[in-house]
Amino acid sequence: MRYDKPPLSFEQQADVLISRGMQGDRALIIERLTTVGYYRLSAYWHPFRKPHPSDARQVLNEFKPGCTFDEVWCRYVFDRRLRLLCMDAIERIEVSLRALLATHHSQRYGAFAYVNDSRSVPNLDARKFDDYRADIIKEQTRSKDTFVKHFKTKYGDSHSMLPLWMAAEVMAFGTLLTFHRGCDPGIRAAIAKHYGVHETVFTSWLLALNTVRNICAHHSRLWNRELGIKPKIPERIADWHAPVRVTGDRVFGTLTICKWSLDRIAPQSGWSGRFRALIAASPTVPIQSMGFPTNWQECPIWKGGGA
Repeated sequence: MRYDKPPLSFEQQADVLISRGMQGDRALIIERLTTVGYYRLSAYWHPFRKPHPSDARQVLNEFKPGCTFDEVWCRYVFDRRLRLLCMDAIERIEVSLRALLATHHSQRYGAFAYVNDSRSVPNLDARKFDDYRADIIKEQTRSKDTFVKHFKTKYGDSHSMLPLWMAAEVMAFGTLLTFHRGCDPGIRAAIAKHYGVHETVFTSWLLALNTVRNICAHHSRLWNRELGIKPKIPERIADWHAPVRVTGDRVFGTLTICKWSLDRIAPQSGWSGRFRALIAASPTVPIQSMGFPTNWQECPIWKGGGA
């Protein structure tokens, strides 16, 4: 099928929305479309579209009665603030992971084994180790950090690669996760111990957090999204199951992972209070679409202090 929809001006885009039943000040709608864009905002007005009368799986281009642009914008702003909060939490977890990996691995294997000795990352086969090593070389080569230049100037005649505690600071997050996955279970267990969970649970958390990190980094919709990677929920820790059962398929599970993690590595951050303030400031946003159960505040993880 040939795509033949013509490009529209911002004024025409606003008129299309109004003609389909969206209420709001035309000038303000045009202003918002100019700063954000029609297609990006369409993800937030999609729930307001009328259902197809003969096919429940489809929706019409017309909006439900009472749909306002202000409410669409409210959800967009909520999602943007939510992404910023998630990035704040994930940054703290990521920085912690860099420090823990660098310390535990270098103490066991030395400063340069992470890139020179495949036996130090036994869970990577030969091909994966070669790919991982190539990524590290590329990241260190293109780094413009002052400490990298200093090391190369002072020690470059003897060492082509950075010691691990420096290398960890220039690794891309994906490379860092490959490194973590390649480590032996003992090192992964030592790291997970800081978070109070089994290493297989923590490893699944990192993969889920990486998914959310990528969504946030690309400024994509997060709030009512079903996540493709579902993190494991600790089976033997009652706080995750009663009186509220935490699941990993929606954002509530990821946010609970962030709360649990920050309670242990950054209890001074005030993150939980900022998240609660966002919820309180957005009473019309249906948090059930994020996987929040009605009694989510009774969850012991969320009732606890810190973060």
